[in-house]
Amino acid sequence: MSRAEQPSRRAVLAAALAVAVATGTGTAVADTGADAADPGAAPTHPIDNRAWTSCLDWRGGTARGTRVVAGARPGVAIGTPAGTVDHTDPHTGTTAAWEYATWTSPVHRLAVPATEAVASWNAHTPEGTWLQVELKGTYSDGTDTPWYVMGRWAAGDKDIRRASVDDQGDGKSSIWTDTFAVDNAASGLRLVSYRLRLTLYRKPGTTLTPTVWRVGAMGSDVPDRFTVPASTPGVARELAVPRYSQEIHAGQYPEYDNGGEAWCSPTSSQMVIEYWGGRLTPEQLAWVDPSFADPQVCHAARYTYDYQYAGCGNWPFNAAYAATFDGIQGLVTRLGSLTDLETLIAAGIPAITSQSFRAEELTGAGYGTSGHLMTVIGFTPDGDVIANDPASPSNEAVRRVYQRREFENIWLRTKRYNASGKVVSGTGGVCYLYFPARPTSRQREALAAVGVR
Repeated sequence: MSRAEQPSRRAVLAAALAVAVATGTGTAVADTGADAADPGAAPTHPIDNRAWTSCLDWRGGTARGTRVVAGARPGVAIGTPAGTVDHTDPHTGTTAAWEYATWTSPVHRLAVPATEAVASWNAHTPEGTWLQVELKGTYSDGTDTPWYVMGRWAAGDKDIRRASVDDQGDGKSSIWTDTFAVDNAASGLRLVSYRLRLTLYRKPGTTLTPTVWRVGAMGSDVPDRFTVPASTPGVARELAVPRYSQEIHAGQYPEYDNGGEAWCSPTSSQMVIEYWGGRLTPEQLAWVDPSFADPQVCHAARYTYDYQYAGCGNWPFNAAYAATFDGIQGLVTRLGSLTDLETLIAAGIPAITSQSFRAEELTGAGYGTSGHLMTVIGFTPDGDVIANDPASPSNEAVRRVYQRREFENIWLRTKRYNASGKVVSGTGGVCYLYFPARPTSRQREALAAVGVR
């Protein structure tokens, strides 16, 4: 997203919050910590992660035309197609016939009844194939959601335009780009269970198939808060993550979210991809103007671009892009504290965090933002956050040290005041995690400690 202070894609959710405050169903307080939990209390983790990744997982779902692919990275692919369907791409106007097959997960009952949910997937989609991910849930009142489309995705952009789907809702919940959200969380209504459905598509008559290695969702019920308890610094460590600036790409390829000024998400993704050894070939980068520095950042912007949202900040699309590189898997989750981040850093896993803030709320940033991604690469001996911030004038300037207390608050809160004094939303600890397809035992332990497997 752009680092400018502008309306967020979740402005509707923020507006609903403002209405709740005005009508007395919520309480607005200043950024003084008055609404925060007891700083001495143990942090809570109101987050539920479930992913399907193993042969056992895939065999436990309902298949219509799909088959399980065994091996080091088990997955699900088209076997004998269930049928053929015509699909009109709303972003190209092209109608084409596609063979399809579906896989539906078992019902997952959330350990934390959720107000929000975000799906993630990792897949290979050779040219001539694509996939759709849907979610259907049950509310705490016993009624069901419709099947919501969480994304139409392909690694490339020749067959379909990868896109989110707007205007989905049932009067109780809505889909906001990549996020399922209960419309009125103050009512007490929650999502208590869900299923995911994969639909895999290919051109008729071919043997090509998408292969999905990972699909899952993160459900959460993060309490409304302007501030969060202060955490105690842990072990200091800094990871050697490449540094890339989005700003040096300003004006480049404006067809992808108006150019580099808005490329914080793909720029951050590219940093971590390369940290894990992901590399693009000269042939893959041949489309980029050879006069542009760091062409891989341009490539990341193009291949994370959401043609409906008209931006590169779709969270699951970034995670899915990372997983197109050999040996990398990715997902979107929430973390509960900087202690969680320290656990990951200690195991060698950086995290891409999403936050919003006024310029004066993050010392040294020099800007305000309604939504910005940066990569946390470590912690100083004093516990301050070392971040690769792509909103920097050069690659050399990307490494920043931000004050611990300021950073944890702007990242973990769910409510804030913008530059106009209006109550708007915060991300509540959202981050992207990219890590090896075959993590070490220490990495598995660290991921499990933050609720990821």
